[in-house]
Amino acid sequence: MAKILILTSGHLCNAPRPQKEAETLANAGHDVIVLGFWFDPELARRDRLLMANKKWQFKPIFDLQSNHQFKNLYIRLQSRLVKGVFKRFSIFSPELLGYGTKEMLNVAYQTNAELTIVHLEAGLWVGNQLLDKGFRVGVDFEDWYSEDLLPKDRVIRPIKHLRVLESRLIRNCTYSLTTSHALAEALAKNYQVVKPTVIYNAFPWEERQNIDNQMRDRKNVKLPSLHWFSQTIGPGRGLETLFQALPYLKISVEIHLRGNYPESYRQQFENIIPCEWRDRIFIHPTVPNTELLSRIAEHDIGLALEVPYCLNRQFTITNKLFQYLQAGLAVIATDTAGQREILSQQPKIGRLIPSNNPCALAKAIEDLLQTPSKLSAAKEAALQVGEDKFCWELQADRILQAAEYALSI
Repeated sequence: MAKILILTSGHLCNAPRPQKEAETLANAGHDVIVLGFWFDPELARRDRLLMANKKWQFKPIFDLQSNHQFKNLYIRLQSRLVKGVFKRFSIFSPELLGYGTKEMLNVAYQTNAELTIVHLEAGLWVGNQLLDKGFRVGVDFEDWYSEDLLPKDRVIRPIKHLRVLESRLIRNCTYSLTTSHALAEALAKNYQVVKPTVIYNAFPWEERQNIDNQMRDRKNVKLPSLHWFSQTIGPGRGLETLFQALPYLKISVEIHLRGNYPESYRQQFENIIPCEWRDRIFIHPTVPNTELLSRIAEHDIGLALEVPYCLNRQFTITNKLFQYLQAGLAVIATDTAGQREILSQQPKIGRLIPSNNPCALAKAIEDLLQTPSKLSAAKEAALQVGEDKFCWELQADRILQAAEYALSI
């Protein structure tokens, strides 16, 4: 069996796709190492918990927690400097793609794996450097990186360089994955290549055995409950549409949002929440991976309100949609090409609505809630589809086939 290295750019607990990839490959007998970075003590603690009793390893390339203040300050100042230089002079540096990019490459050289699988923007640069040295490289396009982010954030994004890095990897890596058929077709058309292998961001069905059946989020279990989550609560994620939809709702519900809630966004969001709804909107912090499914399962409807402000948002399917199915929630999703891919196959799981349309969102919520049987049917359909069509157990074989083919040539 082969030594396989998986590279990501942060904490393991925030990287569910590399986790599942590592688990699948290790269970097949491969020697798997995942490398990332540590920034936050609580997330590092969650990483350690995740690693308990695993057949594979996770190691931080370096540790930028508060107990390493000098290194932390140096890396952050370096990042700020290269962004300033790029914005003013358009001079590219790999540090534009993430912290510790060159250190990631050095560790990859030292590991000397038989297959190195790269994720995220920094991985694109590292993967290209490894190809130059004759390494066998795989790439997982979790996103379309050169076509991502809000317009204001693209000012300091090295888009041309990302396109060059993407183009070479997708042409030269025999192990090439992405998250939806919509994104695979868009990448293939744009770069004139064969479609990457599609691996949905589904989750292991066996995790349902660990649902704790507790009510820790909900305040009034007599009211229907809507749930939305992401790593960050902020703009461009459809929450503005949700808040604008509230005056049109005639049915009383609880709304639960989960994610990091930066102070910079609080005032902006709270200014658009109708006063009469403020006691029914609840903000929750992120929870460890082992608890997330339990907290999602408390609720009735999962909201996937993606806004297609860029091509990446148009074509990807976010993790939350698959976790709603795994938890047995009815789904209300905006009509992006990625999300349409799922709901057009399985329309009984919920409702597909236009983006940025508060009236359509309110109507979809009321349509599901106006009779208990409608909501129950959608929740039952979601749970069945989650088990029969969109669980990780059905994706794992494709991962193994892709890895085995890459290792054979």
